[in-house]
Amino acid sequence: MARRGEVLEFAILGLLNEAPQHGYELRKRLNAVLGSWHAISYGSLYPTLRELVARDLIIEDEPGSAKGGSGKGAPGVPALAGRRARISYRLTADGKEHFQQLLGDAGPAAWEDDRFGVHFAFFARTDADVRLRILEGRRSRLEERLDSLRSGLTRTRERVDSYTLELQQHGLDGVEREVRWLNELIATEQGRKSPILPDEPSESDPASKALGRSATGTRPQRPSVR
Repeated sequence: MARRGEVLEFAILGLLNEAPQHGYELRKRLNAVLGSWHAISYGSLYPTLRELVARDLIIEDEPGSAKGGSGKGAPGVPALAGRRARISYRLTADGKEHFQQLLGDAGPAAWEDDRFGVHFAFFARTDADVRLRILEGRRSRLEERLDSLRSGLTRTRERVDSYTLELQQHGLDGVEREVRWLNELIATEQGRKSPILPDEPSESDPASKALGRSATGTRPQRPSVR
């Protein structure tokens, strides 16, 4: 399983790849993107930023004097975070290269709970083949989990109380829902990769070209899950 710090690094590099950001707005974006997977605190954000600076993956841009201003942060934000928010962070050339390497990683680590959420958040900038491998790997991992949960439920059904049984069933239901969601996403990705049939528009047809662009560059549209 990926370390939490590695997941946070990946998310920071991905957001800074879009545009330089201050620490305060970066935290808000991280919580918006990863809210269902992680809650990001200043206590985890700033040490990670310092480590990325030390590794020359990002650089600090501090406009004006570090002593300027009142030192007060935004409402509800500690003064220390307010002072840090004046610093803007941006990717270095090494940081951009490292982010692209992370995007291309479709191995087993990308299928795990922590890492999959971050990868999925940046699928719009991920190659189609990599997206499909990650989705299929995630589905395979969850199908293994389903088998284990079903076996465990069968073994313990007669030995546990109704509340424990309900909790186990709730976990099983959640994994089954995600597998159905992944099946729909995989079908969508495979549909984008399908070759053009003889009776379909040729490459010179504008509609065909539009389909080609969506298959290679745009963010996949999430299917509705009922």
